[in-house]
Amino acid sequence: MIEGIDYFVYQVPFPVGLRSNGMVALNDDGTYSVYINSRASVTQKKKAMQHELRHMANDDMYGDKDIRTIEAI
Repeated sequence: MIEGIDYFVYQVPFPVGLRSNGMVALNDDGTYSVYINSRASVTQKKKAMQHELRHMANDDMYGDKDIRTIEAI
């Protein structure tokens, strides 16, 4: 949980073969939607959620950096 940031978490089945177990999207109202792969293990889901929370805490959605650069950091 991140204080001061509103977000919604959804568990959805990601396509088989997709390397990521999570993704985050910035909504028009300033909230976030976090999508976690329902096919992933509990451990993978926790890691994916932590990863997406870091993106929100770092305001990664507001910069103009390329997603590959952000992920490399």
